[in-house]
Amino acid sequence: MAFETLDWIVLVGYFMVLLGVAYWVIRQKSKNTEDYFLAGRNVGWFVIGASIFASNIGSEHVVGLAGTGAAGNMPLAHYELHAWIVLLLGWLFLPFYMRSGVYTMPEFLEKRFDSRSRWFLAIFSILGYILTKVSVTIYAGGIVISNLLGLDFTVSALITVLVTGLYTILGGMRAVVYTEAIQTVILIIGAFIITFLGLQAVGGWSELHMAAGSSHFNMWRPPSDPDFPWTGMIFGGTIVGIWYWCTDQYIVQRTLSAANIKIGRRGAIFGAYLKILPIFIFLVPGIIAYVLKQKGLLTYEKSDEVFPALVSYLLPVGLRGLVAAGLMAALMSSLASVFNSSSTIFTVDIFKKLYPDSSEKRLLNIGRYATVAVMVIGFLWVPFLESLSKGTLYQYLQSVQAYIAPPITAVFLLGILWKRMNAKGAISVLLLGVILAALRIAAELTVQSGDQGIMATFANINFAHLAIYLFILYVVVGVIVSLITKPPTEDSIRGLTFGTLTDEQKVSARNSYTILDIIASLFLILSVIGVMMYFVG
Repeated sequence: MAFETLDWIVLVGYFMVLLGVAYWVIRQKSKNTEDYFLAGRNVGWFVIGASIFASNIGSEHVVGLAGTGAAGNMPLAHYELHAWIVLLLGWLFLPFYMRSGVYTMPEFLEKRFDSRSRWFLAIFSILGYILTKVSVTIYAGGIVISNLLGLDFTVSALITVLVTGLYTILGGMRAVVYTEAIQTVILIIGAFIITFLGLQAVGGWSELHMAAGSSHFNMWRPPSDPDFPWTGMIFGGTIVGIWYWCTDQYIVQRTLSAANIKIGRRGAIFGAYLKILPIFIFLVPGIIAYVLKQKGLLTYEKSDEVFPALVSYLLPVGLRGLVAAGLMAALMSSLASVFNSSSTIFTVDIFKKLYPDSSEKRLLNIGRYATVAVMVIGFLWVPFLESLSKGTLYQYLQSVQAYIAPPITAVFLLGILWKRMNAKGAISVLLLGVILAALRIAAELTVQSGDQGIMATFANINFAHLAIYLFILYVVVGVIVSLITKPPTEDSIRGLTFGTLTDEQKVSARNSYTILDIIASLFLILSVIGVMMYFVG
């Protein structure tokens, strides 16, 4: 696609605004680690919600979800209806996190259990970010920018990494959340333009439904379906969703930047509403691309090239630059978030634990060095994506997350809901989780079609059903180990689980919301149910 002058003006203008905001934030200078990693804990609910959305909407949506729609893998849309799980973050998990005063999720595990759990989750999280977020986003950034601007893939990927890394390193969390607020607006406007013009090109919603066929509009497949059984999408997806939305530093860090629980919860509610949008602004354009290809109006070789192809075909001069800015916004915001979260975990949960007397200045510098390290390692992992991914980029991400999410979800849920859960139960679940996740990935890489045996059987279990089986196993292990070992003392976990809340904390919790918060949450749940009922083929 050849950009014309107006497109370049719009694109450059977007970057000027973005870098201007980043420069303004950087000039404020981070005084300490709370300022650098949590933006001073004074971010408003709108920015928090926009940041949650922008952090989530990365490469797997811009590139992968549109490709998923084009490929007819509509059941994966269940993952985009996890908006109700974002509500769990605000209503169930966030009050415990904020009462504990933690910076990170590994730090919370140490307060609830012990240092072993903290060390484990810190290392596991950083490795997980490299495998499922950094490398995927870099890979998609290369695809999008090379398709839009006609640059070499490697050069495009490097641009994505370097520009994003620069303002993240210099400005910290404050630069990330405020640039993400702008990027959210640009992304939504650009993606809605694509959807609107795409529907016009195919003749409207009814014509799209008729031309694509019911299979492209059906989120529900039988439990026996080898790829996307509805049982796995609903229950396995929920397990993955609780890990991602409620316990992952990548998302939770945004709500921890709020001044109090009320603002953090409202940010989560706002982010949950935004989370409904991807089905309509990313997946539906993928279906539009499929129909346009059937009519001979659009060409693309791989499903992961669908969205850039739509930009090239549908948009007039000027709007191409705006939508290109939106695509880059999604890539950069997602990457900035994972850079910042990785450096936060490394600095607070690893370096500071090893060197507890480090000055604030030294910790800030370590956070910046950690960001650079994650950038380099993530870039080096990109070549391995093709061998792990059996389908679209989006499917790759969901399958890997299905292996790493269940143990963490089990530990956090049991830790908050059951005061008898102890440190030995937690570390047993976490260690077993990493062993089984490694075995599954190894099986996928080594087992060939037609192979027999235990490893072949293990490799061929549907990834979403596997998440359910593993979660049940981890809950059983956590409960048994906790019951046969010494319980935690009440004083050591006071306020960190439901069974140990003080009367004062219960009153404070009741005062942290209003009837409007409840109504907004209930309406969101009804909206999610409505979308699920509509997409039945």
